[in-house]
Amino acid sequence: MPLHAVVLAAGKGTRMRSDVAKVLHRAAGRSLLDWSLAALEDLRLNSIALVVGHQAAAVAASVADHELAPLVATVLQSEQLGTGHATAIGLSALRVEPDDTVIVMPGDMPLLKSATLGAFVAHHDVSGARASVATALVDDPTGYGRVKRAGDRVLAIVEQADATPEEAAIREVNTSVYAFRAGHLGALLDRLETANAQGEQYLTDVIGMLAAAQETVAAFPVDLEEAMGVNDLEQLAEAAALLERRHGIE
Repeated sequence: MPLHAVVLAAGKGTRMRSDVAKVLHRAAGRSLLDWSLAALEDLRLNSIALVVGHQAAAVAASVADHELAPLVATVLQSEQLGTGHATAIGLSALRVEPDDTVIVMPGDMPLLKSATLGAFVAHHDVSGARASVATALVDDPTGYGRVKRAGDRVLAIVEQADATPEEAAIREVNTSVYAFRAGHLGALLDRLETANAQGEQYLTDVIGMLAAAQETVAAFPVDLEEAMGVNDLEQLAEAAALLERRHGIE
């Protein structure tokens, strides 16, 4: 089955306290975006959409010599209107058929392993789910979207700002790595609204819409270390140390 990816790399990353786009910050000798793309290298991808925004030219130029560069189409998100909006822009740059699989992932997730991403895609294909989400269990879920389940089925992902106290206590969180059937994804992105605490188009709302339509959404647990994103300089230093240890970098 044809496989495509949308990599979200448009954010400024204000918590990094830097004028440099977040995905261009470096850890263990490579940019966060470079490490994130490395997780895609062993997949048999047909195409990749790289969604850029802040310092768009620099972010696009940073992947020009990457192994995956021939597959990459760079597309601009000129306004930061949310992850759903960014995904729609990325999807528009890909030539997909309704039954193709589309991975959506952030460009600031340097610890995700290629083998894990491959297993995630394989699980999605075998499950027959319309969408799959990689999840992790954390002791402190503050800041993450919470995964609401009914047994093996995912019912919704609730963002921190919109969570009730009961939902906020859920320890299973969204890693922001997804797999979708392209046709279902495209149709539901067109229906996204902004009636939420941040006034943005949430990609996570697609999960709830699929579940409400009785479509199967699968969860795929991943190791907490691999699920770590980078949002500030402290997390950048932590990710760098873990990457150096993993790859024997001194």
